[in-house]
Amino acid sequence: MTETDTINTNTIKLEQFLKRIGVVQTGGQAKLLIQAGEVRVNGAVETRRGRKLVTGDRVSTMGETFSVNFSTL
Repeated sequence: MTETDTINTNTIKLEQFLKRIGVVQTGGQAKLLIQAGEVRVNGAVETRRGRKLVTGDRVSTMGETFSVNFSTL
């Protein structure tokens, strides 16, 4: 499945989202950040990099919070 396919189904994996919004540059960086417990989804620590995000989910990391909105991705 490509990133385009993922967006068409209105879900995106957490690691892809972090790359898309520019928090990290690579999947490896995303993996390390997520596994270190530095990412929260809707207020809860998320350690699964494949976690599927949907519109309205809120991702917090590195002191910032981002809302998932497919019209801006």
